[in-house]
Amino acid sequence: MRLTHLIFLTGLSIGSFGQILPNFGGQRAGLSTLSFLKNDLNPTSFGMAGASVANKGNLYSGENNPAALVQIPNTGIALSNYTVGAGVQQSFMSVGIKLASEAVLAFSVNSLNSGAMDVRTEFEPNGTGQQFYVNNTALGINYSQKLSERFSIGVGLKYVYEGISTYRNHTVSGDIGFLYNTDYKDLTFAVVVKNFGGNSQMSGSDVEAEYNRTFVSLDKYTTPTIFKMGFSLVPYQTETKKLLVAAELNHPSDNAENLRFGTEYSLRDLLFMRFGYKLSVKGQNYPTAGIGIKTRIGIHPMYIDYGINPTNRMGVQHIFGIHMPFNNDKR
Repeated sequence: MRLTHLIFLTGLSIGSFGQILPNFGGQRAGLSTLSFLKNDLNPTSFGMAGASVANKGNLYSGENNPAALVQIPNTGIALSNYTVGAGVQQSFMSVGIKLASEAVLAFSVNSLNSGAMDVRTEFEPNGTGQQFYVNNTALGINYSQKLSERFSIGVGLKYVYEGISTYRNHTVSGDIGFLYNTDYKDLTFAVVVKNFGGNSQMSGSDVEAEYNRTFVSLDKYTTPTIFKMGFSLVPYQTETKKLLVAAELNHPSDNAENLRFGTEYSLRDLLFMRFGYKLSVKGQNYPTAGIGIKTRIGIHPMYIDYGINPTNRMGVQHIFGIHMPFNNDKR
């Protein structure tokens, strides 16, 4: 059974790898819509530069690899808020329900809001006095199942809505992920495909009015599909200390391929320090960092996490999150 799983993962990886190497893909930038779906809303992953596809699962894992959700210790809730920059905020909430049959069912809400922006025209460049908003929302459901002692699979489905002033757009996208654990230093391999779905286009009363007058039409665009493959490893561990290292290759449909490297050092499973670096991500020339603390509310453990990502053009991006598995404190 173990050999079968390895052959399956290897075959899937090789089939995709043949298309990864010939084309680095920088010329594809901007070919997809709904780019907010690509943002990393997992604070533990954020501090590790996004190198998290093969990391141990937590209540945020539906955003990175739905197959890892099966590793959550118990039913719980996760919340995070990402400061994108220029007044744009993105929030995430997930509820994971641990099922008796080595499975997890999770529900999530991913919402981006631009804040108020002034309406400007060619005749009134300083603003007309009116304001508009951008609101993007994805409602998701994930199911993760453990198929054997070491192999798990996860699938997800999202309804995605985009609203910009009077314009609107909506579609459906899916995720699928695989996770394989070995018995050597917790070495784990993972493969994920995120945000694959159909085309969509903007619509609205203004578009229809323009179409009637000038025959203007809007093109359809795809969702930002991403193929990910990676591994994680625990090269050093004692009773009180643990070092995790991880690497990940991303192949997005609308941008250049890139590599992410990350590490997490934990002390007594109470304090977590994270660092990461991205290669071939335009505008991301600085390392990322993060910190996490475990505390509790009553008998419920609570993890408080913070991540920081300095960028070249968007300033310093931050993320803050809390996740809490219910009734699972070992202390």
